[in-house]
Amino acid sequence: MIARMHYVKSHGLGNDYIVIDPAKVPFRLTPDAVRLICDRHLGVGSDGILEVVAPGGADFGVRIFNPDGSLAEKSGNGIRIFAKYLREHGYTSQDHFTVDTAGGRIFVQLALREGRVSEVTADMGTVTFGGPELIDVNGRRLAVTSLSIGNPHCVVIVDDLATVDPRALGPLIETHRAFPARTNVQFAQILSRSHVAIEIWERGAGYTLSSGTSSCAVAAAAYRKGLVDRDVRVTMPGGDLDIRIGDGYAMRLRGPVEEVMSGDFSPDLLQRLRS
Repeated sequence: MIARMHYVKSHGLGNDYIVIDPAKVPFRLTPDAVRLICDRHLGVGSDGILEVVAPGGADFGVRIFNPDGSLAEKSGNGIRIFAKYLREHGYTSQDHFTVDTAGGRIFVQLALREGRVSEVTADMGTVTFGGPELIDVNGRRLAVTSLSIGNPHCVVIVDDLATVDPRALGPLIETHRAFPARTNVQFAQILSRSHVAIEIWERGAGYTLSSGTSSCAVAAAAYRKGLVDRDVRVTMPGGDLDIRIGDGYAMRLRGPVEEVMSGDFSPDLLQRLRS
């Protein structure tokens, strides 16, 4: 039997999401509601919300909200969190299934430890390249790689991450006129042919400890430039993800996932959410 708690909160390498099934809450997930729930002082606090929705042909469907209330097409950490939620909260007994996102269908494979999902491998889709390769930011010309993996990314490869302030430069690139729909931003340092370190500024979320689609984007951009091989470990402030670059830039990621809490919204917060 599926428990009736309002929400479950989990994280993938420090990138945290709240999962909500709309059948279990007495309010609609409007942008205002998302912003309130994600607020780390007034709400539960998270980097976004994953909403259970009807699939469009896959086994399950998810709608992904950024903490500013906007929608995200795809999330590598989010999909691992969502897969764990589905398996551990009674939606499926399968260890592999498909999930529809706004950025495409994802196949997931679960690894269990002592009966709980500890790691998820996800086929994230195919990278397509296109967009600006040079942009001007505050009078500084940056070489970038623009691409999509169902959501947009701008990868900046640098010699030394210690010389980059992602909190200052990230929002300038995210909202640059070259990206009218805004973009996710990654700064990457090549450590070896199988190892890359990155810092992330996410569209609609800001500075983020880790990101699955960002890891895929950086691995694909570096591989296209001949800097890495097909198997790449991506190190972020929150930890490591393992990326495999397949034929035609089909991307697969593997990484851990942990549940933090589950619970109910208080009557006070529910009153605000209903209004």
